[in-house]
Amino acid sequence: MTPAQSRAARGLLNWTQSDFSQAAGVSEVTVRNFENEKSSPQRASLQVMRAALETAGVIFIAESGEGPGVRLRKDRPAAEGLKLDELSAENDG
Repeated sequence: MTPAQSRAARGLLNWTQSDFSQAAGVSEVTVRNFENEKSSPQRASLQVMRAALETAGVIFIAESGEGPGVRLRKDRPAAEGLKLDELSAENDG
């Protein structure tokens, strides 16, 4: 996951950095520094961040000559109906 993919995924979900950090169980500073390209999080943090976005319905599109991207699954959970604490619980299990 790239910083740009992270920002775009949050935009698709209408999540703030705070929402994202809560869903992933990482600090808001971790999210902010990653998205601003100030630092790269530990591999484990990056994995839980990506998992939180995927659980919410984001699909990561690999580099294909046009650059990496993101989109939403058609059958994704209703973002408004799925609480952030439910996402965190799914990521913990």
